Amino acid sequence: MAGTGNLNMTAELAAQPLATATALPAVYYRGDAVAGMEQSSVFGQHWQYVCHASQLTDEGDYTVTHLGQLPIIVIRTGEGLRGYHNVCRHRAGPLAQCAGKGAKQLRCRYHGWTYNLDGTLRTATEMKDVADFDIKDIRLPSLQVREFEGLIFAADGNPPEFEAFIAGIAERLAISGHRLQDLQFHQHLSYDIDCNWKTYIDNYLEGYHVPHVHPELNKLLDYRSYVTETHAWHSLQFSPLESGDDLYGSGEALYYFMYPNTMLNILPGRLQTNRVLPLPNNRCRVEFDFFYAARKGDADDARRIRDMEFSDVVQDEDVRICEDVQRGLDSGSYVAGRLNPLRENALHHFQELLRADYRAYNEAHR
Repeated sequence: MAGTGNLNMTAELAAQPLATATALPAVYYRGDAVAGMEQSSVFGQHWQYVCHASQLTDEGDYTVTHLGQLPIIVIRTGEGLRGYHNVCRHRAGPLAQCAGKGAKQLRCRYHGWTYNLDGTLRTATEMKDVADFDIKDIRLPSLQVREFEGLIFAADGNPPEFEAFIAGIAERLAISGHRLQDLQFHQHLSYDIDCNWKTYIDNYLEGYHVPHVHPELNKLLDYRSYVTETHAWHSLQFSPLESGDDLYGSGEALYYFMYPNTMLNILPGRLQTNRVLPLPNNRCRVEFDFFYAARKGDADDARRIRDMEFSDVVQDEDVRICEDVQRGLDSGSYVAGRLNPLRENALHHFQELLRADYRAYNEAHR
């Protein structure tokens, strides 16, 4: 496709040491060819956040979302959590279009084919006498589903071992006294943004821009003490936090990124999950779920309102700069620049994981 460039650029996809690394070339931030490659090699092969366990408490409770561009459904059954492609095997209709409660079966919204909660086809409307058709031969493609600290993740394809994916996170949360499994779902928000999904994540992964883009956030964080760590499949940005008791109080802010598109923003008594999904025409959707400790009174309500108002301010600042950066990436002017080894090590970590997935894709499609 015009404008995508050469996606088999061997030199640009070679592993780069942090000390001398450059950013990912602009060609990888646009075009259908890139999006198709990423659906196969990135979103089709890695764990992604789905929802909090408090949203699937009882048998038959389910939610719907996407792994990249793949529609999925995750449901709590008598045998535990199960996940499937939300794509009927008849003619690709949806089994569900929004979250629900107490389902006994999954029924396609298009032609009424129904599936048991184990994914097997139960009935196919008006197909009883069709030649060479046996419902026993049909079942929904299944996903791997795991729960961690009250967070539910799903994966298609052949993802890394889940234990490796989450390694070290529970221990770090314990040090800070955070118990994510005790938090309760409060609200879901989403924003559609005119930038590639990676542009948004690149921005998230460095505090380098905070003093320049987020004046109010910069007052709460100690930029001089801002630390970023990288691990096999995640990175962590953390800083001392100082705010009034009418907002977060004092403590520690933890910002986890879990490859490829999940963020956990953790402050005292509060979790904000942040998931980035690619959209057609080089846009992305950023989904936020807010979780809080159990309400104890009116003061908690006021703090939640302030938190969401403050989050809106920060998000608006991020949206504006990401859309500006995307215009620069699309301009034809940008040549990949050097990264700051101290401030952009998590961004480098993310882009190295992307390069590895791109190399694997190119090798498989020679």
